[in-house]
Formats: sequence, C-alpha cells, structure tokens
Amino acid sequence: QVQLVESGGGLVQPGGSLRLSCAASGRIFRIQAMGWYRQTPGKQRDLVATITSGGSTNYADSVRDRFTISRDNAKKTVYLQMNNLKPDDTAVYYCNADILTTVWARSTYWGQGTQVTVSS
Repeated sequence: QVQLVESGGGLVQPGGSLRLSCAASGRIFRIQAMGWYRQTPGKQRDLVATITSGGSTNYADSVRDRFTISRDNAKKTVYLQMNNLKPDDTAVYYCNADILTTVWARSTYWGQGTQVTVSS
C-alpha cells in the first residue's frame, strides 16, 4: 500500500509564503514524476507544478516565478515553496506521484489534500 501525506497548508496574508511537503511511504520500487495540483469548490483540479525524477520542472503560468517545486529522492518527498501568495491561490492543494511498486507495476497516487487560504 502506498500513501502520500501532505503537510504545510494554512492561512496566510496576501504577499506571504508557505511551504507544502508531501511524503510518500509504503511499498515503493521507484518514484517517477511528482507534482502539485489545486482545486476550488465547483471547479476542476488544475495542475500547479510537476517535477520529473531527473529534476525537470513545469509550472502553470499563473504561478511561474512565484512557486518553486523541488524533491528529495532519498526522503521520497516533494515540496512546493509558495511566495507572494495571492487570494486567487486559495484552494485545496493535492500531491500527486507516479510510482512503480514493482518493475512492471506503475500507478498514479494522490494525497488527501491540504487547504491553503490567502486572506487578510
């Protein structure tokens, strides 16, 4: 069984910063791409940022130059540093990972979500 556990969400004022973490645990052979998505009520879940196992990154235009995704492969953890936060960044943030549990068994896993609220 594989689990992704997020932490680091909360309430922050506009212009502030937060750092999200997501740790993978369980029967893991290898972790491929990892990423962060976000969702607000009544809307679809949107991509925020992704990072490959080699460290290549991709960002949504709305967060580029404000958010930074990184990962620690030894700790099986992905991070999202969020700076200059705006009210429009308010959402539930979900961690995502493509994980091989064996050489031939690959699945996509999701965390439970962590709330980020940007408000004065």
